[in-house]
Amino acid sequence: MSLKSFVRELREIRDDISTISIGKLHAMGMRRRVRAHIAPEGGSELPCEVIDQSPWADLPPELLHDIIKRVEASETSWPARRDVVACASVCKSWREITKDIVKTPEQCGCLTFPISLKQPGPRDAPIQCFIRRDRATSTYLLYLGLSPALSGDTTKLLLAAKKFRWAASTDFRISFVGSDFCQTSNNYAGKLKSNFLGTKFTVYDSQPPHPMMQSNCKAGRKIHSVQVSPLVRARNYNVATISYELNVLRTRGPRRMQCTMHSIPFSSIEVGGTAPTPTEFISSNGEQSTPSSSSISKSKESLIEFSATSLAESNESICSRKDPLILKNKSPRWHEQLQCWCLNFKGRVTVASVKNFQLVAAVEPGQNVPAEEQEKVILQFGKIGKDIFTMDYRYPLSAFQAFAICLSSFDTKPACE
Repeated sequence: MSLKSFVRELREIRDDISTISIGKLHAMGMRRRVRAHIAPEGGSELPCEVIDQSPWADLPPELLHDIIKRVEASETSWPARRDVVACASVCKSWREITKDIVKTPEQCGCLTFPISLKQPGPRDAPIQCFIRRDRATSTYLLYLGLSPALSGDTTKLLLAAKKFRWAASTDFRISFVGSDFCQTSNNYAGKLKSNFLGTKFTVYDSQPPHPMMQSNCKAGRKIHSVQVSPLVRARNYNVATISYELNVLRTRGPRRMQCTMHSIPFSSIEVGGTAPTPTEFISSNGEQSTPSSSSISKSKESLIEFSATSLAESNESICSRKDPLILKNKSPRWHEQLQCWCLNFKGRVTVASVKNFQLVAAVEPGQNVPAEEQEKVILQFGKIGKDIFTMDYRYPLSAFQAFAICLSSFDTKPACE
């Protein structure tokens, strides 16, 4: 069978699926009549009556590797990239080969599997997304795409958040799907929690941080669900803190914010440094756990080491590698003719708003960071229409971390304006 015929059959299978999203993937076989049973890794043994495997699983590994590599190289964006996801959904052998071929967003600039949303973005060019706000339901949807004009099948839902107001704080629960915001669900990605004044926010991740950064990332209290029995426990890990500067004198100017990324070391932006890159979802008890579609996104290693250290490394150097990365506002300039503060968003922001911001790394003199790296915008967020905002992020932030930072801008901050 030719490669063209094979890709055509994959697309026919894709058409049979109503929706394949990063948050929901269903196990499926390559044949219409006899479907392969795909069991989650680490689960119980398969029943005897569902051991049937698709004949595609018997392909020689060398041939299979070449086929999937060609499919992955030819599909660089959504919705065509669904073919790559379909390859990983065939069976275990296909899934393992697909995981080895598909690179991280830092390397290829593409988002493929759910774990990609927790991995750092590309170094060279940012990943462009947009956020759609629904005031009626207090939900925020993050889409992959240049603008909301690319609607329908040409956009990709990445993450969703729902706002919950409490007496002394506000929570933004982040999920891989737009209909499930329960903190004990496998779709739960994390949350953003504010203080009473809305001047300080804490980003909690559902996944534990890299072992070297765990001293900076404190685990939150366990959450018990009253809807299931036995009690299901979830854990939140403090991975970032966002602080807005108080504006007591009510002076003119944009909001001033600072983000301390406890899970990202400062060494990640130094020459030769790399950021922590998780390769699988890990539950609070250390076992592998993934959202609805995550059977395709597991890997043999839980985390990729982010720095190469020698045995003779000094204690001072080790401590410096644990120092968290701090992001700050890029200073705007005052435009005399427009009579407003301006930033160069390169056409990605078209509406003036107090919510607009650009974040760069806070670098002290003498630190080993190139000048071009100091000026590089790591995250920018701005308004382009009513309830429509753009979000562009790059290394070392992940889509989840960038989305959480942008959500903090939606909360009311009377003491900061």
